[in-house]
Amino acid sequence: MDKFSFLGNTSIEWVEEQYEQYLKDPQSIASDWAHFFEGFEFARKNYDTDSEVPENVQKEFKVLNLIEGYRSRGHLFTHTNPVRERRKYSPTLDLENFDLSEKDLDIVFQAGEEIGIGPASLREIVDTLKKTYCESIGLEYNYIRHPERKKWIREKIDLRNRPKFTDEEKLIIFDFLNRATSFEQYVQKKFVGQKRFSIEGAESLMPALHALVQRGSKFGVKEMVFGMAHRGRLNVLANVFKKHFKEIFSEFAGKEYLDNEEFDGDVKYHLGYSTEIIAENGEPVHLTLAPNPSHLEAVDPVVEGLTRAKLDLYLKDEKSVLPILIHGDAAIAAQGVVYEVFQMAQLEGYRTGGTIHIVINNQVGFTTNYLDGRSSTYCTDVAKTTLCPVFHVNGDDIEAVVQTILIAFQYRQEFGRDVVIDLLCYRKYGHNEGDEPKFTQPKLYDLIAKHPNPREIYLKQLLEEKVITQEIADQYIEKFNGVLDREFEASKEMANVYVKKFLEQTWEGLEPAVPADFDLSPDTGYDKKKLVELAHKMNTLPDKKFFRKVVKLMKDRIKMIEEDRLDWAMGELLAYATLLEEGHNVRVSGQDVERGTFSHRHAVLKTEDNEEEYIPLNHLSETQEEFKIYNSLLSEYGVLGFDYGYAFANPHGLTIWEAQFGDFFNGAQIMIDQFISSGEDKWRTMNGLVMLLPHGYEGMGSEHSSGRMERFLQLCAEYNMQICNATTPANYFHLLRRQLHRNFRKPLVVFTPKKLLRYPAAVSTMDELANGKFQEVIDDPNIDPSAVDTVVLCSGKIYYEILEEKENSDSGENIAVVRVEQLYPLPEKQIDKALERYPNAKNHIWVQEEPKNMGAWSHMALGYQNVKLECISRRASASPASGSGVTSAARQKEILTQLFSYAKQTVK
Repeated sequence: MDKFSFLGNTSIEWVEEQYEQYLKDPQSIASDWAHFFEGFEFARKNYDTDSEVPENVQKEFKVLNLIEGYRSRGHLFTHTNPVRERRKYSPTLDLENFDLSEKDLDIVFQAGEEIGIGPASLREIVDTLKKTYCESIGLEYNYIRHPERKKWIREKIDLRNRPKFTDEEKLIIFDFLNRATSFEQYVQKKFVGQKRFSIEGAESLMPALHALVQRGSKFGVKEMVFGMAHRGRLNVLANVFKKHFKEIFSEFAGKEYLDNEEFDGDVKYHLGYSTEIIAENGEPVHLTLAPNPSHLEAVDPVVEGLTRAKLDLYLKDEKSVLPILIHGDAAIAAQGVVYEVFQMAQLEGYRTGGTIHIVINNQVGFTTNYLDGRSSTYCTDVAKTTLCPVFHVNGDDIEAVVQTILIAFQYRQEFGRDVVIDLLCYRKYGHNEGDEPKFTQPKLYDLIAKHPNPREIYLKQLLEEKVITQEIADQYIEKFNGVLDREFEASKEMANVYVKKFLEQTWEGLEPAVPADFDLSPDTGYDKKKLVELAHKMNTLPDKKFFRKVVKLMKDRIKMIEEDRLDWAMGELLAYATLLEEGHNVRVSGQDVERGTFSHRHAVLKTEDNEEEYIPLNHLSETQEEFKIYNSLLSEYGVLGFDYGYAFANPHGLTIWEAQFGDFFNGAQIMIDQFISSGEDKWRTMNGLVMLLPHGYEGMGSEHSSGRMERFLQLCAEYNMQICNATTPANYFHLLRRQLHRNFRKPLVVFTPKKLLRYPAAVSTMDELANGKFQEVIDDPNIDPSAVDTVVLCSGKIYYEILEEKENSDSGENIAVVRVEQLYPLPEKQIDKALERYPNAKNHIWVQEEPKNMGAWSHMALGYQNVKLECISRRASASPASGSGVTSAARQKEILTQLFSYAKQTVK
């Protein structure tokens, strides 16, 4: 146990009892206390009378309480705000609040050992505590419940143990501080009035990040993955990622994109970037900056997923890759996805070995004062929920900033946990360079206008320390400005802007899709004999004690194989099995995915006696790839973002996110709008994420019926996504396999069934899996084309309900039912081919179970105009479905009744 870590809950009376016990038998009490009392007994000999001993015992522990006070609350009384006084907090750390006084300042206390200075006067103890906890670095950590972590932090924050810098290292710090400052000033001069979201006020971030990269490389970090918003992004790209200045200047000039008129692109401070730099130790470090939208913090889970994929696929060691998230103060305090990401940090399916969080704390949002932006004391208080240490550091104290990031890195490597740095700084301009901040913060911006920049402050320090001369400092500035001048002139020669492909090496061999790629799906069959073998292997249990229902489930699946009637789960699991055998990894993530919301998947089995996990899909062969499946935390936004990021770094694997119910995706709408649907068009970034959204009207109410396919279809253009609604296990099998059997990747959104999971007619044969490909359109196999005058186009389970109605009535032989299994890209040629079979058709009807203003009707009406389509559906509605099962059934029946009004009576 950390020495005296329980002191805050210790009474003086108890301490005196322990002391009395020590006097009787030193071996009878805890060793830490015995050590303390041993030192105290030595000090006691300096007293003339025994009467002073009890008083001194009490004062010793009052001093220890004082020490704990500084450790717990010292951060409230720091000098961490570079431009204005901090708020006042009470009670203070004044001696009187610990029942001590100035009269005690020259008394020597054994308690000095607790802070590593040995027996010392109270004056020396207080001086050490102030320098440690109340200067440019404030530290919150005493809430951590692990003594070894607390002890480590106390040792590292000790003044004697903090990183020290040689003159040479100080010059490197100055160099990067100068680069940051000069770059911003140069752009301000050359591109007047243009938005760049400068780092000015927080320039110390640049030498800190440089130090982090160098120290990381020294301790085995091979890759770093960054996520950050717009503020300071261009500076980070230029000075940390070494992106050519001429490329950045060319982007400021607003030139057209190279070789791609249809590419929309994005603003320069949203683009992703990947590069490899050589660290000072000669080792390569791969740096990745994830692309991001203006939606603050949305990139956080993407970075974590990207990092995890790198870990799983090739790096393996958590210490070899480092995720770094750079936040804004207003955003980290208010955006809920931040909390979701913190909660992921130690979960098996989502951990990345700890993230370094850096907050660029401007003390203001767009125009909102920090007092209006949060209820918590600090913007970083969310980090306390997962017991992360938080460092608050003055952005004007450059060396303190670098010290802090180095200590934070050590902590992350040592414990594999998140750590947060609150970089207290300011924003020189308004939200952007054209914004006037004095409308809303006149007093603050009066102070900022008079405040020297960090380069000026650090230069003054180095001049006083005689580390540099003014002449040499001027040479640093002049030389770097010369580089910028040359790069600026070179940018004028660039005719176009080239957006470098994000993760270019990872995606080597895959090419962006062209329209012709969607004309026909590739063959995705699999050898039937091997299919049968895999089916048996993944449904044969080892000699362990499983729950009786699990045993029956596996026997039933074996029976399915023997009877050649494969249900939905078998089609899905066989798709995974075949991909694993072909060398593709598979990851499935989401709420309750291991069993499946509807108890159909059972990809993870647990023994009954000790809950040992058994994953059948990882016991297929010695050469197979790994199958990973994780029940997620109860999050959509964060987890979908994580899996999207994972898919970024996993183009040759299948990455799946499944919603518990289809409409739950709307908790992650930002990920769909800003990343999944538009990422390739904005950032030239392919992504093959699969989303499974359970969908279907079965009387389960408003929130458990619709996967809101209309929202996805409205976002579809330029072949950006694939939207499918398969109706057979075989077609689902081929659809999942198709995702990795093309030379490109697109997000795939699948509206998966609920009713069809166990529906007797929704089965497939092994031959149907072994042969063929995904069918975008499935024609009616049970109809005489010449008798058809009405063709129904539909998608999903409504097909089977139409069939039921035909079978249960004496009508419908004139109605052909054509299933549109892929809604986007709309398979126009395949629909045309199907309709050609029915030359006598007079009526073409789109039938859906969703309300008319939802589902696929608007998409079909606009997208397929080769025939005149009518629509039969629920009436337009504000809510997707009724909460009444009776009403729902009646509305479903009404759809069928209306359809069969077109039917001719069959004469028997």
